[in-house]
Amino acid sequence: MTSPDTRASADPRPPDPPDAATDDPVVPLHRNRDFLLLWGGSAVSQLGSTATTIAYPLLVLAITGSPFAAGLAGFVTLLPALLLPLPAGALVDRWPRRRLMIWCDALRALGAATIAVASALDVLGLPLVLAVGFAEGALTVFHGLAAHAAVPNVVPPSQVSLALSRNEARGRAAVMLGTPLGGVLFGLGRAVPFLADALTYLVSLTGLLFIRKEFEAKRSARTGSMREQVHEGLRWLWRQPFLRTTTLLVAGSNLMFRALFLVAIVLATDIGASSTGVGLMVGFAGAGGVLGSLAAPWFARRVGLGTLVIGANWAWAVLMAVIALSRDPFTLTAAYAAMWFVGPLWNVALGSYQLSITPDPLRGRVLAATSTLSNGALPVGSLLGGLLLDSAGARTAALALAGWMVVIAGAASLARSVRAAPGPPAR
Repeated sequence: MTSPDTRASADPRPPDPPDAATDDPVVPLHRNRDFLLLWGGSAVSQLGSTATTIAYPLLVLAITGSPFAAGLAGFVTLLPALLLPLPAGALVDRWPRRRLMIWCDALRALGAATIAVASALDVLGLPLVLAVGFAEGALTVFHGLAAHAAVPNVVPPSQVSLALSRNEARGRAAVMLGTPLGGVLFGLGRAVPFLADALTYLVSLTGLLFIRKEFEAKRSARTGSMREQVHEGLRWLWRQPFLRTTTLLVAGSNLMFRALFLVAIVLATDIGASSTGVGLMVGFAGAGGVLGSLAAPWFARRVGLGTLVIGANWAWAVLMAVIALSRDPFTLTAAYAAMWFVGPLWNVALGSYQLSITPDPLRGRVLAATSTLSNGALPVGSLLGGLLLDSAGARTAALALAGWMVVIAGAASLARSVRAAPGPPAR
């Protein structure tokens, strides 16, 4: 197989994707049957998965009575997201992506059904919960990478940005709706949220079976070991100055966002918010994320990548300062929701650009590399937030995070690759 050109170009404008299917007539996204099946199935399964994120700790607490065991279950479920993206990305580029997603949905449905049946029969123990949680987390890594890499093969190049914005809105709506749904379903019975989760995976699987398009371009036979293929994706990413810089910037901002989640909750409580008020704050933040997802294509058409990257980081820095200095729950909630609004603008624009310039045979590995580098900061941010709260209090912790965001925004402003990034597309 001929290796793709890995040299960093001086002109960062994306070329026309050579592997995009341009022979098909362009139809509106809402009439693209294959995209709707992929989007709808994933929407249903994400809603079920999000519901079980709250049901898992509640279940472990119910069967063990141990908060440590509940925390351990959460850690084990998230562990694959740290350990598996790089090898998963290589396999996503090697295996048929749609078939891989079908197997992931089938096995995730089996795992969730196993929890539901064992719980209903009152034979469920912590080891089974940990094993199924880890397996489901691992399969979700594979499924997510394959689904993201498949987008340019399901929609035409002109609709990639719009498709990603719909995916972004889907994920944020699932978080907003699925979390309270999990609590409600668990109240109906311990097995109910897991039975519902299994059914949602079957809905996703069914949708995949009816999709006609392939999720990858025609591939040549692969050579080289798994390690060599992983390194190929990392090398390609590192030789793209703009993508390399923005990936590191995402890691820096993710550090702040993960710490902020806990800091914002404690700060809201300190300035008089009730538990209901804290819940509303998180709900409004989710709504802000959904609105940002819907607005993202508009911004992508009118704002250049460099301007968006620099502007988003400075917006986060200013809003973080507003949160740190807020004296009432309303100001804090508005600023927090605005931060969530900005996030999808970044994700959709940068995601569209990355997919447009990444050769199809490398997409899984490059997505895995960016995910590993950017998401590796999340557990560090969680730990940092706890340490700051313990040592300095909520307001000082928020001020420290605002200062960190100013550093990140300054780095974005000074980065030559960001300043040289493409402007808005010609209309």
